Amino acid sequence: MSERCDWVGHEEIYKTYHDTEWGVPEYDSRALWEKLILDGFQAGLSWITILKKRDNFRAAFEGFDPNIIAEWGEADVTRLLEDPGIVRHRGKIAATIKNARAWQRIEAEQGFDTYLWDYLGGVPLQNTWASMADVPAHTPLSNAISKDLKKRGFTFCGPTIVYAFMQACGLVNDHLITCPRHSDVAKLVRPAS
Repeated sequence: MSERCDWVGHEEIYKTYHDTEWGVPEYDSRALWEKLILDGFQAGLSWITILKKRDNFRAAFEGFDPNIIAEWGEADVTRLLEDPGIVRHRGKIAATIKNARAWQRIEAEQGFDTYLWDYLGGVPLQNTWASMADVPAHTPLSNAISKDLKKRGFTFCGPTIVYAFMQACGLVNDHLITCPRHSDVAKLVRPAS
């Protein structure tokens, strides 16, 4: 009998996230940026903490519109540090503003979505892990993307954060082969343009 990936646990919010979002290929530049930022906020915390606060984050960060956030400054950092609905970490909030500016540069050059998907030739990497113990925390590819993002001005995007982001956004299919979502996600491809 097939079972969900064992990291899911028993909370409905986690089950829904696993069953409808995690591993689904994301091709929208803004949505990709949002997920990278949220994975940065997750550093040192559990993903369930971020997931439960995601709506609060979206409200506090103007729907994660990088074009709005790129204009923010110290007053916005101070305002967000007082918001109990989000993770109040000065470095992560300041990084979000800096990363919005870096996103704008990549978006203008080639599109953030194109930038990321070009690493994979536009096709998600399909892994066939039998156990969570087999799944790496980072890979040579996440190391390379992390290094290049940092070179382009991003912060809070180390190789482990980038790999978690790649998993969440479906750049890599890391559903276990025993999980019913593995084959569902494997069938998803970029919509025809």
